[in-house]
Amino acid sequence: MSSSSTQTIELQSIGGSLNHQTCPAKNNDPVEFLPQPSTTVSVVERWNHPKVNIARTGATFFAFILVGANDAAYGVMIPYIEEHYKLSYIVVSLIFLSPLVGYIAAALVNNFLHVRFGQRGVAIAGPLCHVIAYMSISLHPPYPVFVILFMIAGFANGIEDVAWNAYLGGMANSNEVLGFLHGFYGIGAVLGPLVATNLITKVGWPWYAFYYIMLGGAVIELITSAWAFWPVSGRIYQETRPRTVAVKQSRLRESLKSRVTWIVAVFVLCYVGAEVALGGWIVTFMRRERSGDPFASGMVATGFWTGIAVGRFLLAFLTPKLGEKLAVILYILGAMVCQLIFWLIPSFAVSATAVSLQGFFLGPLFPAAIVAATRILPAHLHVSAIGIAAAFGGGGGAVLPFGVGALAQAQGVTILQPVILAILAFCFILWLCLPRLVKVLPGSSPEEPIKSRQWINIDFDLFDTGRRILGKAKGCSVQTEDRVYSQSTTSTRMSISEASEPSRKSLRQKFAERQQASADKRYIKKEINRLNHERQIPAFVVLEGVDPASNEPPPYRNVFLMRQAATRQIAEP
Repeated sequence: MSSSSTQTIELQSIGGSLNHQTCPAKNNDPVEFLPQPSTTVSVVERWNHPKVNIARTGATFFAFILVGANDAAYGVMIPYIEEHYKLSYIVVSLIFLSPLVGYIAAALVNNFLHVRFGQRGVAIAGPLCHVIAYMSISLHPPYPVFVILFMIAGFANGIEDVAWNAYLGGMANSNEVLGFLHGFYGIGAVLGPLVATNLITKVGWPWYAFYYIMLGGAVIELITSAWAFWPVSGRIYQETRPRTVAVKQSRLRESLKSRVTWIVAVFVLCYVGAEVALGGWIVTFMRRERSGDPFASGMVATGFWTGIAVGRFLLAFLTPKLGEKLAVILYILGAMVCQLIFWLIPSFAVSATAVSLQGFFLGPLFPAAIVAATRILPAHLHVSAIGIAAAFGGGGGAVLPFGVGALAQAQGVTILQPVILAILAFCFILWLCLPRLVKVLPGSSPEEPIKSRQWINIDFDLFDTGRRILGKAKGCSVQTEDRVYSQSTTSTRMSISEASEPSRKSLRQKFAERQQASADKRYIKKEINRLNHERQIPAFVVLEGVDPASNEPPPYRNVFLMRQAATRQIAEP
Protein backbone atom coordinates (compact mmCIF):
# COMPACT_ATOMS: atom_id res chain seq x y z
CA MET A 1 0.00 0.00 0.00
CA SER A 2 1.25 3.44 -0.84
CA SER A 3 2.14 5.64 2.12
CA SER A 4 3.12 8.85 0.41
CA SER A 5 0.77 10.90 2.51
CA THR A 6 -1.76 10.42 5.27
CA GLN A 7 -4.89 12.40 6.08
CA THR A 8 -6.90 12.13 9.30
CA ILE A 9 -10.56 13.09 9.10
CA GLU A 10 -12.58 13.55 12.27
CA LEU A 11 -15.93 11.98 11.57
CA GLN A 12 -17.69 12.51 14.86
CA SER A 13 -17.26 13.90 18.35
CA ILE A 14 -18.81 12.31 21.40
CA GLY A 15 -21.52 14.85 22.03
CA GLY A 16 -21.92 15.81 18.41
CA SER A 17 -24.45 14.69 15.90
CA LEU A 18 -23.82 13.04 12.57
CA ASN A 19 -24.41 15.02 9.43
CA HIS A 20 -24.29 13.64 5.92
CA GLN A 21 -22.50 14.83 2.85
CA THR A 22 -21.40 12.82 -0.14
CA CYS A 23 -18.33 13.35 -2.26
CA PRO A 24 -18.69 14.19 -5.91
CA ALA A 25 -18.40 11.02 -7.93
CA LYS A 26 -17.27 10.51 -11.47
CA ASN A 27 -20.10 10.66 -13.96
CA ASN A 28 -19.52 7.08 -15.07
CA ASP A 29 -19.32 5.62 -11.58
CA PRO A 30 -22.54 5.14 -9.60
CA VAL A 31 -20.73 4.21 -6.36
CA GLU A 32 -21.08 6.71 -3.51
CA PHE A 33 -17.62 7.46 -2.09
CA LEU A 34 -16.67 8.28 1.46
CA PRO A 35 -16.72 11.98 2.32
CA GLN A 36 -13.90 14.32 1.48
CA PRO A 37 -11.82 15.64 4.42
CA SER A 38 -14.38 18.34 5.25
CA THR A 39 -17.37 16.03 5.48
CA THR A 40 -18.97 13.66 7.99
CA VAL A 41 -20.98 10.45 7.82
CA SER A 42 -24.76 10.40 8.09
CA VAL A 43 -27.50 8.82 10.10
CA VAL A 44 -30.71 8.50 8.09
CA GLU A 45 -33.50 10.72 9.37
CA ARG A 46 -36.77 9.28 10.61
CA TRP A 47 -40.25 10.75 10.57
CA ASN A 48 -39.94 11.47 14.30
CA HIS A 49 -36.21 12.26 14.56
CA PRO A 50 -35.17 14.99 14.79
CA LYS A 51 -38.33 16.25 16.45
CA VAL A 52 -38.94 18.90 13.80
CA ASN A 53 -39.59 16.07 11.34
CA ILE A 54 -42.85 15.31 13.15
CA ALA A 55 -44.21 18.72 12.17
CA ARG A 56 -42.83 18.43 8.65
CA THR A 57 -44.29 14.98 8.12
CA GLY A 58 -47.64 16.19 9.43
CA ALA A 59 -47.54 19.16 7.06
CA THR A 60 -46.96 16.86 4.08
CA PHE A 61 -49.85 14.63 5.19
CA PHE A 62 -52.21 17.60 5.35
CA ALA A 63 -51.01 18.82 1.96
CA PHE A 64 -51.84 15.44 0.43
CA ILE A 65 -55.32 15.54 1.97
CA LEU A 66 -55.90 18.75 0.03
CA VAL A 67 -54.39 17.30 -3.16
CA GLY A 68 -56.65 14.24 -2.86
CA ALA A 69 -59.76 16.37 -2.30
CA ASN A 70 -58.83 18.46 -5.34
CA ASP A 71 -58.46 15.43 -7.63
CA ALA A 72 -61.51 13.54 -6.41
CA ALA A 73 -63.90 16.50 -6.55
CA TYR A 74 -63.74 16.56 -10.36
CA GLY A 75 -66.19 13.67 -10.62
CA VAL A 76 -68.85 15.40 -8.53
CA MET A 77 -68.33 18.78 -10.18
CA ILE A 78 -68.40 17.74 -13.85
CA PRO A 79 -72.22 17.44 -14.25
CA TYR A 80 -72.79 20.83 -12.59
CA ILE A 81 -69.96 22.56 -14.45
CA GLU A 82 -71.29 21.08 -17.68
CA GLU A 83 -74.76 22.50 -16.97
CA HIS A 84 -73.49 25.85 -15.68
CA TYR A 85 -71.29 26.59 -18.72
CA LYS A 86 -73.41 24.61 -21.27
CA LEU A 87 -70.47 22.42 -22.36
CA SER A 88 -70.05 19.21 -24.34
CA TYR A 89 -68.18 16.15 -23.02
CA ILE A 90 -64.98 16.96 -24.85
CA VAL A 91 -64.91 20.62 -23.77
CA VAL A 92 -65.63 19.86 -20.13
CA SER A 93 -62.84 17.25 -20.29
CA LEU A 94 -60.35 20.12 -20.51
CA ILE A 95 -60.71 20.19 -16.72
CA PHE A 96 -58.72 16.94 -16.66
CA LEU A 97 -56.21 18.02 -19.31
CA SER A 98 -55.39 21.44 -17.85
CA PRO A 99 -53.47 20.13 -14.78
CA LEU A 100 -51.04 18.44 -17.18
CA VAL A 101 -49.69 21.87 -18.13
CA GLY A 102 -49.18 22.57 -14.44
CA TYR A 103 -47.37 19.26 -13.91
CA ILE A 104 -45.05 19.95 -16.86
CA ALA A 105 -44.23 23.38 -15.45
CA ALA A 106 -43.64 21.82 -12.03
CA ALA A 107 -41.21 19.29 -13.50
CA LEU A 108 -39.24 22.12 -15.13
CA VAL A 109 -38.94 24.37 -12.06
CA ASN A 110 -38.89 21.86 -9.20
CA ASN A 111 -35.12 21.51 -9.09
CA PHE A 112 -34.70 25.30 -9.32
CA LEU A 113 -37.08 25.79 -6.38
CA HIS A 114 -35.14 23.31 -4.24
CA VAL A 115 -31.70 24.69 -5.10
CA ARG A 116 -32.63 28.37 -4.94
CA PHE A 117 -35.18 28.41 -2.12
CA GLY A 118 -34.94 24.93 -0.58
CA GLN A 119 -37.95 22.98 0.63
CA ARG A 120 -39.15 26.30 2.04
CA GLY A 121 -39.78 27.38 -1.55
CA VAL A 122 -42.01 24.38 -2.26
CA ALA A 123 -43.79 24.79 1.09
CA ILE A 124 -44.73 28.37 0.15
CA ALA A 125 -45.19 28.20 -3.63
CA GLY A 126 -47.46 25.13 -3.62
CA PRO A 127 -50.00 26.30 -1.01
CA LEU A 128 -49.91 29.86 -2.39
CA CYS A 129 -50.89 28.58 -5.85
CA HIS A 130 -53.70 26.61 -4.22
CA VAL A 131 -54.95 29.78 -2.50
CA ILE A 132 -54.91 31.75 -5.77
CA ALA A 133 -56.65 28.98 -7.73
CA TYR A 134 -59.40 28.21 -5.22
CA MET A 135 -60.12 31.85 -4.45
CA SER A 136 -60.61 32.57 -8.16
CA ILE A 137 -62.62 29.40 -8.90
CA SER A 138 -65.04 30.26 -6.09
CA LEU A 139 -65.94 33.37 -8.11
CA HIS A 140 -67.03 31.07 -11.05
CA PRO A 141 -65.15 33.01 -13.75
CA PRO A 142 -65.59 32.40 -17.52
CA TYR A 143 -64.72 28.87 -18.55
CA PRO A 144 -61.37 29.69 -20.29
CA VAL A 145 -60.19 31.37 -17.08
CA PHE A 146 -61.56 28.41 -15.15
CA VAL A 147 -59.29 26.06 -17.13
CA ILE A 148 -56.24 28.28 -16.51
CA LEU A 149 -56.95 28.22 -12.78
CA PHE A 150 -56.91 24.43 -12.83
CA MET A 151 -53.48 24.67 -14.47
CA ILE A 152 -52.30 26.69 -11.47
CA ALA A 153 -53.76 24.10 -9.10
CA GLY A 154 -52.03 21.38 -11.14
CA PHE A 155 -48.71 23.21 -10.79
CA ALA A 156 -49.17 23.28 -7.01
CA ASN A 157 -50.03 19.57 -6.93
CA GLY A 158 -47.03 18.76 -9.13
CA ILE A 159 -44.34 20.46 -7.06
CA GLU A 160 -45.77 19.09 -3.81
CA ASP A 161 -46.19 15.58 -5.20
CA VAL A 162 -42.55 15.28 -6.27
CA ALA A 163 -41.06 17.17 -3.32
CA TRP A 164 -42.88 15.36 -0.52
CA ASN A 165 -42.52 11.91 -2.12
CA ALA A 166 -38.77 12.47 -2.43
CA TYR A 167 -38.52 13.94 1.08
CA LEU A 168 -40.31 11.08 2.85
CA GLY A 169 -38.81 8.49 0.52
CA GLY A 170 -35.35 9.36 1.83
CA MET A 171 -36.27 8.56 5.44
CA ALA A 172 -35.88 5.35 7.37
CA ASN A 173 -38.94 3.08 7.10
CA SER A 174 -39.87 4.95 3.94
CA ASN A 175 -42.25 2.16 2.87
CA GLU A 176 -44.54 2.76 5.82
CA VAL A 177 -44.24 6.55 5.71
CA LEU A 178 -45.00 6.69 1.98
CA GLY A 179 -47.93 4.35 2.52
CA PHE A 180 -49.41 6.74 5.07
CA LEU A 181 -48.71 9.73 2.82
CA HIS A 182 -50.78 8.23 0.02
CA GLY A 183 -53.31 6.99 2.52
CA PHE A 184 -53.96 10.60 3.53
CA TYR A 185 -54.35 11.40 -0.15
CA GLY A 186 -57.09 8.77 -0.13
CA ILE A 187 -58.70 10.41 2.92
CA GLY A 188 -58.80 13.70 1.06
CA ALA A 189 -60.24 11.92 -1.95
CA VAL A 190 -63.04 10.59 0.27
CA LEU A 191 -63.79 13.92 1.92
CA GLY A 192 -63.82 15.90 -1.34
CA PRO A 193 -66.77 14.17 -3.07
CA LEU A 194 -68.57 13.66 0.25
CA VAL A 195 -68.48 17.33 1.22
CA ALA A 196 -69.21 18.55 -2.31
CA THR A 197 -72.17 16.20 -2.77
CA ASN A 198 -73.76 17.18 0.55
CA LEU A 199 -73.25 20.90 -0.01
CA ILE A 200 -74.80 20.77 -3.48
CA THR A 201 -77.64 18.25 -3.04
CA LYS A 202 -78.56 18.61 0.65
CA VAL A 203 -77.61 22.13 1.70
CA GLY A 204 -78.45 23.63 -1.68
CA TRP A 205 -75.23 25.57 -2.21
CA PRO A 206 -74.02 26.24 -5.77
CA TRP A 207 -71.24 23.98 -7.03
CA TYR A 208 -68.53 26.65 -6.73
CA ALA A 209 -69.25 27.09 -3.01
CA PHE A 210 -67.24 23.89 -2.43
CA TYR A 211 -64.11 25.86 -3.23
CA TYR A 212 -64.75 28.09 -0.21
CA ILE A 213 -63.88 25.01 1.84
CA MET A 214 -60.86 24.28 -0.35
CA LEU A 215 -59.69 27.88 0.06
CA GLY A 216 -59.78 27.55 3.85
CA GLY A 217 -57.79 24.32 3.62
CA ALA A 218 -55.23 25.99 1.36
CA VAL A 219 -54.72 28.80 3.87
CA ILE A 220 -54.11 26.25 6.64
CA GLU A 221 -51.75 24.37 4.32
CA LEU A 222 -49.79 27.56 3.63
CA ILE A 223 -49.38 28.31 7.33
CA THR A 224 -48.41 24.78 8.43
CA SER A 225 -46.06 24.04 5.53
CA ALA A 226 -44.28 27.40 5.67
CA TRP A 227 -43.82 27.10 9.45
CA ALA A 228 -42.54 23.52 9.30
CA PHE A 229 -40.10 23.97 6.39
CA TRP A 230 -39.07 27.59 6.94
CA PRO A 231 -35.56 26.70 8.23
CA VAL A 232 -34.79 24.64 5.09
CA SER A 233 -33.58 27.43 2.84
CA GLY A 234 -31.75 26.94 -0.42
CA ARG A 235 -28.38 27.23 1.32
CA ILE A 236 -29.30 24.61 3.92
CA TYR A 237 -30.71 22.32 1.25
CA GLN A 238 -27.50 22.50 -0.81
CA GLU A 239 -25.26 22.03 2.24
CA THR A 240 -27.07 18.85 3.26
CA ARG A 241 -27.23 17.56 -0.32
CA PRO A 242 -24.06 18.76 -2.05
CA ARG A 243 -23.97 17.77 -5.71
CA THR A 244 -22.04 19.08 -8.65
CA VAL A 245 -23.87 19.87 -11.88
CA ALA A 246 -22.07 17.02 -13.61
CA VAL A 247 -23.22 14.50 -11.01
CA LYS A 248 -26.83 15.65 -11.20
CA GLN A 249 -26.83 15.39 -14.96
CA SER A 250 -25.16 11.97 -14.79
CA ARG A 251 -27.74 10.65 -12.34
CA LEU A 252 -30.60 11.94 -14.42
CA ARG A 253 -29.20 10.30 -17.54
CA GLU A 254 -28.52 7.07 -15.64
CA SER A 255 -32.05 7.05 -14.28
CA LEU A 256 -33.54 7.64 -17.72
CA LYS A 257 -31.46 4.78 -19.16
CA SER A 258 -32.86 2.29 -16.64
CA ARG A 259 -35.80 0.24 -17.88
CA VAL A 260 -37.04 0.08 -14.29
CA THR A 261 -37.54 3.86 -14.25
CA TRP A 262 -39.56 3.79 -17.46
CA ILE A 263 -41.62 0.75 -16.46
CA VAL A 264 -42.55 2.28 -13.11
CA ALA A 265 -43.22 5.70 -14.68
CA VAL A 266 -45.54 4.31 -17.37
CA PHE A 267 -47.18 2.02 -14.81
CA VAL A 268 -47.91 5.01 -12.55
CA LEU A 269 -49.14 7.02 -15.55
CA CYS A 270 -51.66 4.32 -16.45
CA TYR A 271 -52.67 3.67 -12.85
CA VAL A 272 -53.29 7.32 -11.95
CA GLY A 273 -55.05 7.86 -15.27
CA ALA A 274 -57.41 4.94 -14.62
CA GLU A 275 -58.00 6.08 -11.04
CA VAL A 276 -58.80 9.70 -11.92
CA ALA A 277 -60.82 8.76 -15.02
CA LEU A 278 -62.97 6.32 -13.08
CA GLY A 279 -63.40 8.68 -10.14
CA GLY A 280 -64.03 11.63 -12.44
CA TRP A 281 -66.63 10.10 -14.75
CA ILE A 282 -68.38 7.70 -12.37
CA VAL A 283 -71.01 10.23 -11.24
CA THR A 284 -71.96 11.08 -14.81
CA PHE A 285 -72.11 7.39 -15.70
CA MET A 286 -74.27 6.42 -12.72
CA ARG A 287 -76.71 9.27 -13.35
CA ARG A 288 -77.14 8.62 -17.07
CA GLU A 289 -76.59 4.87 -17.47
CA ARG A 290 -77.77 3.53 -14.10
CA SER A 291 -80.57 6.11 -13.59
CA GLY A 292 -79.21 7.23 -10.23
CA ASP A 293 -80.30 10.41 -8.48
CA PRO A 294 -77.65 13.13 -7.94
CA PHE A 295 -77.03 12.36 -4.25
CA ALA A 296 -76.77 8.58 -4.66
CA SER A 297 -74.51 8.98 -7.70
CA GLY A 298 -72.26 11.33 -5.75
CA MET A 299 -72.06 8.77 -2.95
CA VAL A 300 -70.77 6.20 -5.47
CA ALA A 301 -67.77 8.45 -6.09
CA THR A 302 -67.32 8.74 -2.33
CA GLY A 303 -67.43 4.95 -2.05
CA PHE A 304 -64.77 4.60 -4.74
CA TRP A 305 -62.35 6.96 -2.99
CA THR A 306 -63.18 5.39 0.38
CA GLY A 307 -62.14 2.04 -1.07
CA ILE A 308 -58.84 3.55 -2.21
CA ALA A 309 -58.12 5.01 1.24
CA VAL A 310 -59.06 1.81 3.08
CA GLY A 311 -57.05 -0.30 0.64
CA ARG A 312 -53.93 1.80 1.14
CA PHE A 313 -54.11 1.54 4.91
CA LEU A 314 -55.16 -2.13 5.24
CA LEU A 315 -53.43 -3.80 2.30
CA ALA A 316 -50.19 -2.06 3.24
CA PHE A 317 -49.81 -4.73 5.94
CA LEU A 318 -50.57 -7.58 3.52
CA THR A 319 -48.28 -6.41 0.70
CA PRO A 320 -44.95 -7.19 2.46
CA LYS A 321 -46.29 -10.63 3.40
CA LEU A 322 -46.96 -11.48 -0.23
CA GLY A 323 -44.12 -9.45 -1.72
CA GLU A 324 -44.69 -6.38 -3.89
CA LYS A 325 -44.51 -8.32 -7.15
CA LEU A 326 -47.14 -10.95 -6.33
CA ALA A 327 -49.32 -8.57 -4.31
CA VAL A 328 -49.72 -6.08 -7.15
CA ILE A 329 -50.52 -8.91 -9.58
CA LEU A 330 -53.34 -10.08 -7.30
CA TYR A 331 -54.60 -6.54 -6.71
CA ILE A 332 -54.78 -5.78 -10.45
CA LEU A 333 -56.60 -9.04 -11.12
CA GLY A 334 -59.09 -8.21 -8.36
CA ALA A 335 -59.66 -4.74 -9.82
CA MET A 336 -60.22 -6.22 -13.29
CA VAL A 337 -62.82 -8.67 -11.95
CA CYS A 338 -64.65 -5.80 -10.24
CA GLN A 339 -64.52 -3.79 -13.46
CA LEU A 340 -66.07 -6.69 -15.40
CA ILE A 341 -68.90 -6.93 -12.84
CA PHE A 342 -69.43 -3.16 -13.06
CA TRP A 343 -69.59 -3.42 -16.86
CA LEU A 344 -71.74 -6.51 -17.34
CA ILE A 345 -74.37 -6.20 -14.57
CA PRO A 346 -76.62 -3.15 -15.17
CA SER A 347 -77.70 -2.66 -11.57
CA PHE A 348 -77.11 0.51 -9.56
CA ALA A 349 -76.44 -1.34 -6.29
CA VAL A 350 -74.13 -3.91 -7.91
CA SER A 351 -72.26 -1.20 -9.82
CA ALA A 352 -71.79 0.91 -6.69
CA THR A 353 -70.46 -2.09 -4.74
CA ALA A 354 -68.15 -3.16 -7.57
CA VAL A 355 -66.72 0.36 -7.90
CA SER A 356 -66.00 0.55 -4.16
CA LEU A 357 -64.24 -2.83 -4.21
CA GLN A 358 -62.31 -1.77 -7.29
CA GLY A 359 -61.06 1.27 -5.39
CA PHE A 360 -60.01 -1.04 -2.54
CA PHE A 361 -57.80 -3.09 -4.88
CA LEU A 362 -56.46 -0.05 -6.76
CA GLY A 363 -55.47 1.83 -3.60
CA PRO A 364 -52.11 0.18 -2.77
CA LEU A 365 -50.80 0.08 -6.36
CA PHE A 366 -49.08 3.47 -6.34
CA PRO A 367 -47.24 3.03 -3.00
CA ALA A 368 -46.24 -0.51 -4.00
CA ALA A 369 -44.78 0.77 -7.28
CA ILE A 370 -42.70 3.38 -5.45
CA VAL A 371 -41.49 0.78 -2.94
CA ALA A 372 -40.55 -1.63 -5.74
CA ALA A 373 -38.58 1.11 -7.50
CA THR A 374 -36.61 1.88 -4.33
CA ARG A 375 -35.85 -1.82 -3.83
CA ILE A 376 -34.65 -2.39 -7.38
CA LEU A 377 -32.82 0.86 -8.14
CA PRO A 378 -29.67 1.98 -6.32
CA ALA A 379 -30.12 4.61 -3.63
CA HIS A 380 -28.56 7.43 -5.62
CA LEU A 381 -31.31 7.09 -8.26
CA HIS A 382 -34.29 7.07 -5.88
CA VAL A 383 -35.04 10.80 -5.96
CA SER A 384 -34.83 11.17 -9.72
CA ALA A 385 -36.81 7.98 -10.39
CA ILE A 386 -39.57 8.88 -7.92
CA GLY A 387 -39.72 12.38 -9.38
CA ILE A 388 -40.10 11.02 -12.91
CA ALA A 389 -42.79 8.56 -11.79
CA ALA A 390 -44.73 11.27 -9.94
CA ALA A 391 -44.57 13.58 -12.95
CA PHE A 392 -45.80 10.79 -15.23
CA GLY A 393 -48.61 10.10 -12.77
CA GLY A 394 -49.73 13.70 -12.97
CA GLY A 395 -49.69 13.48 -16.74
CA GLY A 396 -51.73 10.28 -16.67
CA GLY A 397 -54.27 11.86 -14.34
CA ALA A 398 -54.76 14.59 -16.95
CA VAL A 399 -54.44 12.87 -20.34
CA LEU A 400 -56.40 9.64 -19.82
CA PRO A 401 -59.53 11.24 -18.29
CA PHE A 402 -59.51 13.75 -21.15
CA GLY A 403 -59.27 10.85 -23.60
CA VAL A 404 -62.25 9.17 -21.93
CA GLY A 405 -64.21 12.40 -22.32
CA ALA A 406 -63.30 12.63 -26.00
CA LEU A 407 -64.41 9.03 -26.56
CA ALA A 408 -67.58 9.62 -24.55
CA GLN A 409 -68.42 12.52 -26.85
CA ALA A 410 -68.34 10.16 -29.84
CA GLN A 411 -69.45 6.82 -28.36
CA GLY A 412 -71.28 7.73 -25.17
CA VAL A 413 -70.23 7.49 -21.54
CA THR A 414 -70.53 3.67 -21.67
CA ILE A 415 -67.05 3.70 -23.19
CA LEU A 416 -65.73 4.14 -19.63
CA GLN A 417 -65.70 0.43 -18.66
CA PRO A 418 -63.76 -1.06 -21.61
CA VAL A 419 -61.22 1.77 -21.49
CA ILE A 420 -60.54 1.24 -17.77
CA LEU A 421 -60.33 -2.53 -18.29
CA ALA A 422 -57.81 -2.11 -21.12
CA ILE A 423 -55.68 0.24 -19.00
CA LEU A 424 -55.62 -2.25 -16.12
CA ALA A 425 -54.61 -5.06 -18.48
CA PHE A 426 -51.74 -2.94 -19.75
CA CYS A 427 -50.66 -2.21 -16.15
CA PHE A 428 -50.66 -5.96 -15.50
CA ILE A 429 -48.28 -6.60 -18.42
CA LEU A 430 -46.01 -3.71 -17.41
CA TRP A 431 -45.73 -5.02 -13.86
CA LEU A 432 -44.64 -8.44 -15.10
CA CYS A 433 -41.76 -6.74 -16.95
CA LEU A 434 -40.15 -5.50 -13.72
CA PRO A 435 -36.94 -7.31 -12.69
CA ARG A 436 -37.15 -9.91 -9.97
CA LEU A 437 -36.99 -8.57 -6.43
CA VAL A 438 -34.52 -10.02 -3.93
CA LYS A 439 -36.46 -11.27 -0.92
CA VAL A 440 -34.37 -9.61 1.80
CA LEU A 441 -35.21 -7.15 4.51
CA PRO A 442 -33.75 -3.63 4.87
CA GLY A 443 -30.31 -3.76 6.48
CA SER A 444 -29.31 -7.03 4.82
CA SER A 445 -27.60 -7.91 1.56
CA PRO A 446 -27.89 -10.72 -0.99
CA GLU A 447 -24.65 -12.17 0.43
CA GLU A 448 -25.94 -12.11 4.03
CA PRO A 449 -29.73 -11.91 3.74
CA ILE A 450 -32.08 -11.59 6.68
CA LYS A 451 -34.96 -13.99 6.17
CA SER A 452 -37.98 -12.28 4.74
CA ARG A 453 -41.38 -12.50 6.38
CA GLN A 454 -43.10 -13.14 3.07
CA TRP A 455 -45.61 -15.97 3.04
CA ILE A 456 -45.10 -16.80 -0.64
CA ASN A 457 -41.95 -16.38 -2.70
CA ILE A 458 -43.19 -16.01 -6.29
CA ASP A 459 -41.58 -13.69 -8.81
CA PHE A 460 -41.48 -13.31 -12.56
CA ASP A 461 -39.64 -11.12 -15.08
CA LEU A 462 -41.45 -11.11 -18.41
CA PHE A 463 -38.71 -9.05 -20.05
CA ASP A 464 -35.88 -11.48 -19.25
CA THR A 465 -38.09 -14.48 -19.97
CA GLY A 466 -38.79 -13.07 -23.41
CA ARG A 467 -35.07 -12.59 -24.01
CA ARG A 468 -34.35 -16.20 -23.11
CA ILE A 469 -37.16 -17.52 -25.32
CA LEU A 470 -35.98 -15.35 -28.21
CA GLY A 471 -32.42 -16.56 -27.73
CA LYS A 472 -33.46 -20.21 -27.78
CA ALA A 473 -35.56 -19.62 -30.90
CA LYS A 474 -32.48 -18.22 -32.64
CA GLY A 475 -30.38 -21.16 -31.49
CA CYS A 476 -28.09 -19.15 -29.23
CA SER A 477 -27.63 -18.79 -25.50
CA VAL A 478 -28.84 -15.54 -23.95
CA GLN A 479 -27.61 -14.87 -20.43
CA THR A 480 -29.35 -12.43 -18.17
CA GLU A 481 -27.58 -9.51 -16.57
CA ASP A 482 -25.69 -9.94 -13.31
CA ARG A 483 -27.68 -7.99 -10.71
CA VAL A 484 -27.46 -7.22 -7.04
CA TYR A 485 -30.71 -5.73 -5.78
CA SER A 486 -30.95 -4.61 -2.18
CA GLN A 487 -32.21 -1.59 -0.32
CA SER A 488 -28.98 -1.34 1.68
CA THR A 489 -26.43 -1.79 -1.11
CA THR A 490 -25.62 -0.06 -4.35
CA SER A 491 -27.12 -1.90 -7.32
CA THR A 492 -24.73 -2.61 -10.17
CA ARG A 493 -25.88 -4.02 -13.47
CA MET A 494 -23.43 -5.15 -16.15
CA SER A 495 -23.94 -7.15 -19.31
CA ILE A 496 -20.85 -9.33 -18.92
CA SER A 497 -21.80 -12.05 -21.38
CA GLU A 498 -22.02 -9.68 -24.37
CA ALA A 499 -18.63 -8.01 -23.81
CA SER A 500 -15.26 -8.97 -25.26
CA GLU A 501 -12.78 -10.96 -23.14
CA PRO A 502 -10.77 -7.90 -21.91
CA SER A 503 -14.02 -6.03 -21.30
CA ARG A 504 -15.47 -8.95 -19.33
CA LYS A 505 -12.41 -9.01 -17.11
CA SER A 506 -12.65 -5.28 -16.55
CA LEU A 507 -16.36 -5.46 -15.81
CA ARG A 508 -15.94 -8.33 -13.36
CA GLN A 509 -13.14 -6.46 -11.59
CA LYS A 510 -15.23 -3.29 -11.39
CA PHE A 511 -18.19 -5.29 -10.12
CA ALA A 512 -16.05 -6.86 -7.36
CA GLU A 513 -14.61 -3.48 -6.39
CA ARG A 514 -18.05 -1.94 -6.08
CA GLN A 515 -19.27 -4.80 -3.94
CA GLN A 516 -16.21 -4.40 -1.68
CA ALA A 517 -16.81 -0.65 -1.51
CA SER A 518 -20.40 -1.20 -0.44
CA ALA A 519 -19.31 -3.62 2.31
CA ASP A 520 -16.62 -1.17 3.49
CA LYS A 521 -19.10 1.67 3.74
CA ARG A 522 -21.59 -0.39 5.75
CA TYR A 523 -18.85 -1.46 8.17
CA ILE A 524 -17.60 2.09 8.70
CA LYS A 525 -21.09 3.42 9.45
CA LYS A 526 -21.73 0.53 11.84
CA GLU A 527 -18.52 1.21 13.76
CA ILE A 528 -19.12 4.96 13.92
CA ASN A 529 -22.64 4.44 15.28
CA ARG A 530 -21.32 1.95 17.86
CA LEU A 531 -18.68 4.39 19.09
CA ASN A 532 -21.27 7.11 19.38
CA HIS A 533 -23.55 4.81 21.37
CA GLU A 534 -20.76 3.83 23.76
CA ARG A 535 -19.89 7.56 24.16
CA GLN A 536 -16.18 6.87 24.53
CA ILE A 537 -13.92 8.70 22.09
CA PRO A 538 -14.05 10.44 18.72
CA ALA A 539 -13.78 8.20 15.68
CA PHE A 540 -11.32 8.86 12.89
CA VAL A 541 -10.74 7.60 9.40
CA VAL A 542 -7.17 7.60 8.11
CA LEU A 543 -6.71 7.76 4.37
CA GLU A 544 -3.27 6.49 3.44
CA GLY A 545 -1.73 7.05 0.05
CA VAL A 546 -4.12 9.92 -0.78
CA ASP A 547 -2.75 13.17 -2.15
CA PRO A 548 -4.30 16.06 -0.12
CA ALA A 549 -4.25 18.30 -3.21
CA SER A 550 -6.07 15.74 -5.34
CA ASN A 551 -9.76 16.16 -6.12
CA GLU A 552 -10.16 12.43 -6.66
CA PRO A 553 -12.36 10.65 -4.07
CA PRO A 554 -10.41 8.35 -1.73
CA PRO A 555 -10.35 4.65 -2.72
CA TYR A 556 -12.09 2.31 -0.31
CA ARG A 557 -9.19 -0.14 -0.29
CA ASN A 558 -7.01 2.47 1.47
CA VAL A 559 -9.48 3.15 4.28
CA PHE A 560 -8.75 2.37 7.92
CA LEU A 561 -10.86 2.89 10.98
CA MET A 562 -8.93 3.97 14.10
CA ARG A 563 -10.04 3.54 17.66
CA GLN A 564 -7.77 4.77 20.47
CA ALA A 565 -4.22 3.62 19.62
CA ALA A 566 -5.29 0.56 17.66
CA THR A 567 -5.81 0.44 13.92
CA ARG A 568 -8.18 -2.07 12.37
CA GLN A 569 -7.78 -2.77 8.69
CA ILE A 570 -11.12 -3.34 6.98
CA ALA A 571 -10.08 -3.83 3.35
CA GLU A 572 -6.98 -5.43 1.94
CA PRO A 573 -5.31 -3.57 -0.93
